[in-house]
Amino acid sequence: MATARDVRRVALSLEGTSEAPHFDRAAFRLKRIYATLAADGKSANLKPTPDEQEFKCMLAPEVFAPVPNAWGRQGWTTLTLAKASTADLRAALEMAWAHALPAKPRRAKRP
Repeated sequence: MATARDVRRVALSLEGTSEAPHFDRAAFRLKRIYATLAADGKSANLKPTPDEQEFKCMLAPEVFAPVPNAWGRQGWTTLTLAKASTADLRAALEMAWAHALPAKPRRAKRP
């Protein structure tokens, strides 16, 4: 079973991540937010792609569910911590973190 403490530990171990308040949740971000932790510590919302969300929800519906609104259609996914292993949590956080990495600047082509 994953815990709120695990969310903080894993998220803050990912390079460049900072934590800040976001409404009633704790947000983990790089340039943009990729995960939030509920104030009650029972769930986290993560931002995989919609395809990754669909796969995670199909593979482990007791752990993952789309956020039930327009945010969910964008990929935001609720992870129920009591049903998740720390491996589930780490994999999901790393996936969301990878999508939040800043884009690398393009190099100019030489003539």
